[in-house]
Amino acid sequence: VQLVESGGGLAQPGGSLRLSCEAFGFRFSTASMSWARQAPGKGLEWVSGITGGGSETDYIDSVKGRFTISRDNAKNTLYLQMNNLKPEDTARYYCARTYSTISGALRGQGTQVTVSS
Repeated sequence: VQLVESGGGLAQPGGSLRLSCEAFGFRFSTASMSWARQAPGKGLEWVSGITGGGSETDYIDSVKGRFTISRDNAKNTLYLQMNNLKPEDTARYYCARTYSTISGALRGQGTQVTVSS
């Protein structure tokens, strides 16, 4: 059972990145999933969640209108499209097998996102 994130990197303010998370070893299509992030010196913060079929999504207020969570169940992959990035979005981003309760959930190793000019 494993989650593997990719797609992080350096982006300028106002730029975009798309994160991916590939799932292995469990029935991805029925699992609610989420993205969380941890900025330097701060705790883990839930960012967005999506149900197994993709019909329901939710976001923290600070990313609404800028980030979009989606999934491709045929590819066992979760995505996070991040637009209009801000320096405060700088963090390590993790996918997790949960809709919203990050504590104790299966997580990947994370991918680093840095927003800087």
